[in-house]
Amino acid sequence: MEDEAAVIYGLELQSRSLAALAAETDTVCFLVGTQSLKCDNQIHVLVYNEETNSLSKAVYIHSAGELWHLACSPTDRTLFSSCYNEITKAGKCEMQAAIWRLPEVPAVGDLSPPDDGLASLPRLEKVTHLDTQKYGSEVPRVLWEPTEGRKLVSLVNNNVLMWDLASSSTSATLTGCITVELKGNPKLTCAAWNPHQSCTLVAAAVDTGIKAFDLRSMQQAWQIEGAHGQLVRELDFNPNRQYFLASCGDDCLAKFWDVRNPSAPAVTLSDHSHWVWSVRYNHFHDQLVLTS
Repeated sequence: MEDEAAVIYGLELQSRSLAALAAETDTVCFLVGTQSLKCDNQIHVLVYNEETNSLSKAVYIHSAGELWHLACSPTDRTLFSSCYNEITKAGKCEMQAAIWRLPEVPAVGDLSPPDDGLASLPRLEKVTHLDTQKYGSEVPRVLWEPTEGRKLVSLVNNNVLMWDLASSSTSATLTGCITVELKGNPKLTCAAWNPHQSCTLVAAAVDTGIKAFDLRSMQQAWQIEGAHGQLVRELDFNPNRQYFLASCGDDCLAKFWDVRNPSAPAVTLSDHSHWVWSVRYNHFHDQLVLTS
């Protein structure tokens, strides 16, 4: 039996953000966000048809700014968050974060309108804005609580902010802040929410190290100093084994840690010849990991 041909989808604009629609259980569905300073940015909803090895799409306008990160609600397939760069009236670029609602998730076989002009594309509904300006100007990540999706965490400069999402999903209330104080005040670059232990632990990357915080006590739970030789780019917890964490960074390495013994990684992969920007466990088979 011959291997199936690869499915390729092209974008007219540059893109740096992609997220799986976790709450969509019937089909394989992804969101892709574009990054342009000159044009209205777009969210492309891609649905994979396994029977025909093809993609369906729907395209929506994300008029707020260029997209740097996307994350989807684990329980509501129409809700997602975006971190975006917006040009203010004063001409400055500021990072913002917001929760959005998709008008609909396309079924397999549904295509966007033939006219792909911006005037014909539907706009996303902004559900609520996460006001983070008091805490800093850099918002690299928003994370959804992995099981119920009623809580959020956002990274802002060297702060970890916690939010409660209203039952109607129309507002988010700031409930707490953890400030990471280190020499030089390095900014948080990425984070991962541990799906185990009642989702009470969040790990965040600070420069070359990793720190984990207990959201009940608002205190540091553990840390891995010098986890990578250069900047840590991404983290992901093993979905099946509660003490295992994957990390990657600008040192071209992907590492796997048993956080009970953080003095050295359990496994180190050195297959990349350039920066490793992302690492992800397969949610069903934790021995299958993707790095890029």
